[in-house]
Amino acid sequence: MHRTFLGRALTAAAALAALSGCGSDTGDRAGAAHGTEAAVPAPARKDADKGLPGMPPVLDPKDLYAADRPGRLSPVVRGFPSRVYVPNTNSNTVTVIDPKTYKVIETIPVGTQPQHVVPSWDLKTLWVNNDKGNTLTPIDPRTGKAGKPVDVHDPYNLYFTPDGKYAVVMASLDRRLVFRDAHTMEVKKSVPVSCYGVNHADFSPDGRTFVVSCEFSGELLKVDTARMEVIGQQKLPFHGAMPQDVKIAPDGSKYYIADMMADGVWILDGKHFGKPAFLRTGKGCHGLYVSRDSREMYISNRGEGTVSVFDFARNKLTKKWHLPGGGSPDMGGVSADGKVLWLTGRYNSEVYALDTRTGRQLARIKVGSGPHGLAVYPQPGRYSLGHTGVFR
Repeated sequence: MHRTFLGRALTAAAALAALSGCGSDTGDRAGAAHGTEAAVPAPARKDADKGLPGMPPVLDPKDLYAADRPGRLSPVVRGFPSRVYVPNTNSNTVTVIDPKTYKVIETIPVGTQPQHVVPSWDLKTLWVNNDKGNTLTPIDPRTGKAGKPVDVHDPYNLYFTPDGKYAVVMASLDRRLVFRDAHTMEVKKSVPVSCYGVNHADFSPDGRTFVVSCEFSGELLKVDTARMEVIGQQKLPFHGAMPQDVKIAPDGSKYYIADMMADGVWILDGKHFGKPAFLRTGKGCHGLYVSRDSREMYISNRGEGTVSVFDFARNKLTKKWHLPGGGSPDMGGVSADGKVLWLTGRYNSEVYALDTRTGRQLARIKVGSGPHGLAVYPQPGRYSLGHTGVFR
């Protein structure tokens, strides 16, 4: 979520007030248009069973994360030093941590309100999303040096199409999905949406569609990747829903959507985009991270200082880890060897490192104010779909 704690609380309250009314539009963020539960069928294709043209072939149809095994680094990133990059939304900086020593080694000034640090599709660049600064700051992960900012309006979050052609900017305030050239960031198509607060996404196994969460109107979108069009929209069945992170199951059968107001995860059928089931995890459910063996998913519950562990095969929660002294675990990623889960402490100006076997806290590191979408880099995988590191 983007904003300071007070700002976000006021925004959320306004959004909830609008949603509980009669659907009138106030003309500001709280006046989000109410989406209808509908799916617009895409035209039939002869190649509908094939992947998105240009997308690298799926390594294992039963495991979309097969390329993300421990130490399986692409030749592109093998020379990069291991670092944790933490965007501090209130400090307008990125804190750089050495994961071996748990020490801060550098603080990089960036634009206004940096939200996420996003690995590029080709793995060569880290993009800092300066949401209120309307820029992306490139960081060279080989040297750790920041480059000249690129003008991009309202870049709350950033994804890449599986074929590597386009960057997809989640322009939350602009209420748009903006498809840009993945390298130059030149606008190719700007798609207005009727939901409010587009923020997170994940792609289908064939790359032809992706699901987007709309946090302020409690909705989900289904988007045709090649056509760059919204083909489905539904409202979550919970008053005041505020969906956050989105992650597809290893076998591609389901999408998991964290909801910080419903305090759990929505489980959506991957093919039919129908009514989702719900699994309660904990207060302020926020981030979703798949383990390196694709067996578990780590779920951060920001409102209660815990992490829930979900077993894919057993389809159930199996563990719950409590941060010593509490905290506000938010966004993050898993180390390249799979042994450490890194999460920001959104409202505590800190970062947590947790043992993925036991949940034991390994370190608690002070950073700037309002840390959000940190990136652990490099990570295994052939290419990046964006966010804080969604690799295939």
